[in-house]
Amino acid sequence: MQSEQSIRLFVFAGVLLLVALGEVIAPRRPLQDSKRRRWFTNIALVFIDTAAVRLLFPILPVTLAHIAEERGWGILNYLHISLWLKVLLSVIILDFIIYLQHRLFHHAPLLWRLHRMHHTDLDLDVTSGNRFHPLEIIISMLIKMTAVVLLGAPAQGVLAFEVVLNACAMFNHGNIKLPAALDRLLRLVMVTPDMHRVHHSIFVRETNSNFGFNLPWWDRICRTYRPQPEKGHLDMTIGLKEYRDPEKLTLPHLLVQPFISS
Repeated sequence: MQSEQSIRLFVFAGVLLLVALGEVIAPRRPLQDSKRRRWFTNIALVFIDTAAVRLLFPILPVTLAHIAEERGWGILNYLHISLWLKVLLSVIILDFIIYLQHRLFHHAPLLWRLHRMHHTDLDLDVTSGNRFHPLEIIISMLIKMTAVVLLGAPAQGVLAFEVVLNACAMFNHGNIKLPAALDRLLRLVMVTPDMHRVHHSIFVRETNSNFGFNLPWWDRICRTYRPQPEKGHLDMTIGLKEYRDPEKLTLPHLLVQPFISS
């Protein structure tokens, strides 16, 4: 357990610092809102979400995966294949489940009330990848734990998936300008900042596209892929049209936002 937490913390801090540095060296867009206020809000949500999960869940997905393996639960525990293949399949399948979950949170009205907080950010940067309402995190955890048991994912696969997902979420929310050729190449295997930024457009047709966080394939397979925003990355508007006042996007406002009308 201690090594798991060390791995998570090391990767989180490392990716956060690297992407933040990239945003200073090669920013993609000028910022519209106060960076200090946004960073305080988004980082505070990391601590709140982590505390909520620790308080409500006596065991977490990696521990649950150990239990499932010991008791022979789940599809992969019935297959006589190598551990590395189980890990690889777990990462891919769990990523597809998160893609489907993301679409569900956009299209189910009650779930959208929770998820829309993520889209109220008026700018995108490395901290936006952690801007989620604690109730959404709790529901997501329930979905993930159910998937881990049904799939029979090994603990190594679950840990790899969670670490990679968090790292990719911070990277693809980053305000980083990548060379066009590199962006095209990376899009073959992962979601890039330019690809995901389209998802945060103020236009609903663009918001309901590019749902992937890690692997880019699901959007293409399921026909939810948009290569570029209609107005271009510099002229597009990020956020939701109902929430444009920065003074109403502070931490207290965001925590109660699902319970009030837009």
